[in-house]
Amino acid sequence: MTLATHHGGVVILLSLCVALILTIFPLPEILQAYRLQWVLLVLIYWCMAIPDRVGVVISFFCGIMLDILTGTLLGQHAMSLSLISFITLQFHKRLRVYPLWQQAMFVALLLILDRILMLVVDGFAGEQPKNISYWLAPLLGGLLWPWLYIILRDLRRRFNVC
Repeated sequence: MTLATHHGGVVILLSLCVALILTIFPLPEILQAYRLQWVLLVLIYWCMAIPDRVGVVISFFCGIMLDILTGTLLGQHAMSLSLISFITLQFHKRLRVYPLWQQAMFVALLLILDRILMLVVDGFAGEQPKNISYWLAPLLGGLLWPWLYIILRDLRRRFNVC
């Protein structure tokens, strides 16, 4: 497939920009624990759907942007998103044939892995340990996965992203 036959780069970029905006969107303090990992969810979808276009390098740059926007250590999200994208790319052929509920379980495990990596880096940086509500967002992300998958799949089909 040549570069001339690729379509929908704008759709991919816009979906990642919307995910970044949703990540930095202000929430009341009581809802902070429920903030979903939007960028990671969107990256997992694109790595599954078109692994030859969205991979570790794009995940790394999205992670750097996320680090800059959220004020975390530079490279913290980049490392996590790159590793999870690599894992997704390794299993993308299997994941695509799983039913949505099994995909949601796998995605929830990937989101939990992201939280574990963030916790390790935060621990090395000397930050305080998180409370139990820190683990709610990955579970909510797994529950949200089927709907997000359907929305992004329809966008991919409507705009012929390949």
